[in-house]
Amino acid sequence: MLYKLQKNTLVKSQVIGYALTLCIGVCILLTVCQLYFDVKPLLQHQTDVFASKYAVVSKNISIFKTFDKEGIYFNKNEMEKLKQEPFVKSVSHFTPASFKIGAYTDKNDNIPLFYTDLFFESIPDKYLDVQPDDWQWTEGSRFVPIIIPESYLNLYNFGFAESQGLPVFSKNTISQVRFNLEVSGNGKNDNYASRIVGFSNKINSILVPQSFLDWANKEYGKTEVSNTSRLLVEFENPSDERVLQYFNTHNLSINKDELELSKMSFFFHSALLFVVGIALIIIVLSVAFILLSVNLIIQKHKEQIVNLYYIGYQPYQIARFYQWIISVVTVIAVAGAIALSLYIRKLYTEKLNTLFEFNSEQSILFIAAITILLILGVLYNLLVLRNIQKTVKL
Repeated sequence: MLYKLQKNTLVKSQVIGYALTLCIGVCILLTVCQLYFDVKPLLQHQTDVFASKYAVVSKNISIFKTFDKEGIYFNKNEMEKLKQEPFVKSVSHFTPASFKIGAYTDKNDNIPLFYTDLFFESIPDKYLDVQPDDWQWTEGSRFVPIIIPESYLNLYNFGFAESQGLPVFSKNTISQVRFNLEVSGNGKNDNYASRIVGFSNKINSILVPQSFLDWANKEYGKTEVSNTSRLLVEFENPSDERVLQYFNTHNLSINKDELELSKMSFFFHSALLFVVGIALIIIVLSVAFILLSVNLIIQKHKEQIVNLYYIGYQPYQIARFYQWIISVVTVIAVAGAIALSLYIRKLYTEKLNTLFEFNSEQSILFIAAITILLILGVLYNLLVLRNIQKTVKL
């Protein structure tokens, strides 16, 4: 009897409108989130577009600075002024080694004997675009991990190795090669084991852990390291026109390719956030629409609902029909959104597979959809019951 009475109060067009708008909103939200997780590893590998919004900054070297080397360094006042600029989020610097370093192999190693001088620098880990598992060093350790620019390996493979008739190496192969480091200074001479643990696409330097270089500069360094020739500058918004204006005005050199990648990162994230925002607005409007519709139905049939209450029906019994209808329609709408999102995902993964070595990530669609269903289910049940309770107690 209760079901038949309440069934006639529903407006089918409103329910269908709610289902369609919710399906569209959830589909957009799920698709964008899944696209982000699928494409993120690919873009990290191909263009590093998801790296932090930073660039390496140095002073332009003129003919006068060729004879006066002090002109290439940043002093503390210059660094502080740069930090205070509104478009700058943070500023850090490269720490150079102040001792002699050599790399060599032993007769026991299964690679040709060699010896070469090296230089080391270090930067805070948050600026690294690679995070190798072996990237740590503690005092007393005899192993020092190294990160080199990927361009160094390319120069060897396609330049030096070609001209000298030497074998070429892949990243995996060169990462397995162990060699020794000879570190000397302050009358001390020590040896450490080492190998290349990562390749950077952004930092053009030979990097070692900050903890090692801080300790080694004190142990082997001739003087306290105070000169800073290169800075790492993180921007609030890389597309801000004041960035290039500032560096041009102050005669500073900045890698414009890095800045372009940072701009790409900013615009990519901004576009994603904009689309997610649109999807959330659609979902919120659809939720508000169905709640408003239910509220209007309750107000329109207020007398009927009050009479049901007076003849013995409890508010939760009266609300159950509307809760059930909204919940079922919500499940159908979200299920439709999942199906559409899976189809769209299939289309873009097939396209990406033809262009890149693309491995799709594990789908988050079902987890996200269940989360949305739980949130909406709890919200609807509480608000519908609350409206019924208010109506019968007026």
